[in-house]
Amino acid sequence: MSKFGKKKKGMPAVNTASLPDIVFMLLFFFMVTTTMRETELKIENPRLPNATEVKKLEHKSLVSTIYVGKSKDVSRHGTAFNRIQLNDKIATADDVPAFIINERSKVSEAEVPFMTTSIKADVESNVGTIIDIRLKLRDVNALKISYSASKGGDQ
Repeated sequence: MSKFGKKKKGMPAVNTASLPDIVFMLLFFFMVTTTMRETELKIENPRLPNATEVKKLEHKSLVSTIYVGKSKDVSRHGTAFNRIQLNDKIATADDVPAFIINERSKVSEAEVPFMTTSIKADVESNVGTIIDIRLKLRDVNALKISYSASKGGDQ
């Protein structure tokens, strides 16, 4: 008998030394590329109507969002479903033109024709309020309007 036996060759162990580096690179990548919500909703989350036609908005940075619905702060704004939110404040339809002009000043002149105004209105919102917003948008020549809707009737 020999003193030295044959060693069985098996699968080598997986080197995990670079695993933490990869995890931190992915974490850093997602932290840099993720955009956070810029506005805090001061109206209740709107129950949106079902959509019959859906078109994806290409450039999210060129979308100005107007929320219409019931205020979360009932003691301050009442219980009516016709509250308008522009950025982080409750406003009126008369404030819409100034809001659009302010949003236009944030983008280059070449991108202004591609700007879209998105109206997210609750199902129980007053149609007259939405018409007032549309008329004010027409006054400042903001004619690309998107009425946002939920997917397949959820909410």
